[in-house]
Formats: sequence, C-alpha cells, structure tokens
Amino acid sequence: MITYHIITLFPEIVRAYTDVSIIGRAQERKKIKVRVYNTRDFTRDKHKRIDGRPYGGGPGMVMQAEPILKAVKKAIGGKKNKKVKIVLLSPNGKQFTNKTALDFSKKYTDIVFIAGRYEGIDARVKKILSAQGGSALGGKASIEEWSVGPYIVTGGELPSLIMLDAITRQISGVLGKDESVEEKRIAGKEVYTRPESLVFAGKKYIVPKVLRSGHHEKIEKYRRKNKKLSTLIQ
Repeated sequence: MITYHIITLFPEIVRAYTDVSIIGRAQERKKIKVRVYNTRDFTRDKHKRIDGRPYGGGPGMVMQAEPILKAVKKAIGGKKNKKVKIVLLSPNGKQFTNKTALDFSKKYTDIVFIAGRYEGIDARVKKILSAQGGSALGGKASIEEWSVGPYIVTGGELPSLIMLDAITRQISGVLGKDESVEEKRIAGKEVYTRPESLVFAGKKYIVPKVLRSGHHEKIEKYRRKNKKLSTLIQ
C-alpha cells in the first residue's frame, strides 16, 4: 500500500478529486491512503498567514519554510523503516513520465507532495530536507523537484493529483484488471462504441467495417496498424 501525503493550502481541491472515481475506490479497497495536511494548521501566526515578502524585493509572496517543514514532519515523522519520497512540485523540476509513475509505485511506501503557491517556497525547505535526508524530522526520506509539463499552473495541487493518479494506476488491482493500464494494451487512434451508425448535422458516420466484422485477427491487425504510443512510455 502507498500512503500519499499532500501538503496544501487548499485541502478541498485535493479531496474533491481523491474521494471519487478510481482514486476513491482505490482507497476503499485499501490499495492506497490519501492524507491531506493544511499548511495553515502548522503556523504560529494568529492570523494563519504562511507567506511573506521575498528578501531582495520583487513581486508576489513566498511561502514560509517552517509551516511546511512542520507539516512534512507530521507526515513522515518516525518513518525510519519506510521508503519515503518527498516531491516538491516545481516548473524547474525533472519531467514526470509514465515510467516515473511505474518506478514510484514499486519503490515507495510513502510519497509526500508539497504543493507550492504564489511565487514559490522558501528555498530552505529543500536545503534542509536535502542536507539531512529527513533525519531532522524524525524519519528518513529523499526529496526531489518534479514537474508535470513545460508550463506554469497556479499551484502545486493539480500536478500533485496528476502524479498521484498516474502512480496509483500502476498498482495491481486498482483498475480491476492489469490489462486496463493503457500501456499494457493496444490503444487505437480511433475508438468507437454504439450506435453503429451516427447521423449528426445531416451527415452519417459509420463504425469501420473491420471493427464490426467479428474477425479477431483482422481487428487485432487493424488496431496494431493504428496503435497510439503517444507519450505513455518514455
């Protein structure tokens, strides 16, 4: 079982996704656990502020180190015998791929996602966790920066959920049948379902004859010819 720990300013964003559909069912089946930590719960500021102006000037605000470090300690404190990965979501991080998802699903028992906001996170978070390997937090872990694509989004919640989803799909039994994982089956460029004949805007669109033939060998050949490798395996 993998336990995901998501450190965020917006727990409601995370729960809206993780508590339903495949990820929700994976929790019900005890394949994964999802624990969410509100960064504001770890600040000493009476107004629950967790950000400050950047040293050296510049626009925006920076998330403070202490609340994040305390949240990470809450998540992994004492997990010395666990295989823990701390993921810092960053546009400067390594590119996450489906191969990464498979590797993570096999290597780690706990994955901590730090979802940043604003102009970013105080750099001392990474320095402390990198230098001490999580030992300062009562556990043992490695930290890396990861990115889900060559673009910028408002916060780290969506990238966290993308990684969580991709990793969870690799866990045996989550999708019911292992063949359901796209990279383990032939995914055609074109897929169809009923009705066989669709009329829309005055034009008729029919499912290719070979897919209606019932001839398994020809269907397999058609799908292989039109298979989509995309970027699932990198």
